[in-house]
Amino acid sequence: MTTLRILWYACLSGMQDYKTIYTWRSWLLGWYLRILAQVVFFALIGRLLRSDAQVEFLLIGNAIMVAAQEGIWALNLVLWDRASGTLQLLVASPSSPVVVLAGRGAYLIADGLASAIGALFVVGPLFHLDLPWPQVLLVVPLTLLVGASTYCLGTFLAGVIVRWREGNVIVANLGIAAAMTVCGVNVPLAFYPEPLEWVARCLPLTHGLLAIRGVVDGAGAGLIAREAGLEALVGLAWLALALVTFGRFVTHGRRDGSLEFAT
Repeated sequence: MTTLRILWYACLSGMQDYKTIYTWRSWLLGWYLRILAQVVFFALIGRLLRSDAQVEFLLIGNAIMVAAQEGIWALNLVLWDRASGTLQLLVASPSSPVVVLAGRGAYLIADGLASAIGALFVVGPLFHLDLPWPQVLLVVPLTLLVGASTYCLGTFLAGVIVRWREGNVIVANLGIAAAMTVCGVNVPLAFYPEPLEWVARCLPLTHGLLAIRGVVDGAGAGLIAREAGLEALVGLAWLALALVTFGRFVTHGRRDGSLEFAT
């Protein structure tokens, strides 16, 4: 019960931080327009190839990638806490730092969901993407699942940043680039060598994106449920890894002095 209370208060704290960054006007005219432009750009590549199938593939992949991208950004929470000088107090508290960090950045999942679904349902009709009704409503919970599972990966990577503070930009960019490259966003998994395909299936986003493509393509409920279940399993595995390793990363940080206030 105490852990749930900590998560709730941390989530409220994160929402207050979010309000200081965005207003509805700045979100719509700044961030959301940027996301629309990004998804349109990739859809236009499919149009350039003169292939409706490529337009659909690239449009769906890059719209859902937005939710995954925001989930991976959870690793920046450590950087923000270090910059504000609260990281040292956090790791010194009797509660688990990973619980607080995971709760504080939960708003990223909601923001990723709104951004991804907003892009898909606005850009999709512009490129005549067939969104079967009412089956397409399943895309909403599946996108939420993608955001949550990649958030678990981002939480694990946050522990890496605690241990290796100089690697913040490298880890963030590698995480997003890896997801965009190997998880079936722009290239089907079948085009990759089998070992790389197995790596992709161990990363969040891969199975969730396959489930979403299945919904749009009218695949059977069994296939969609299987891929959704695998996405949840992968996300839970990364969360478990974060819970196991975060404390060790913090312990090493105390020993080598990498938890100082300077960024």
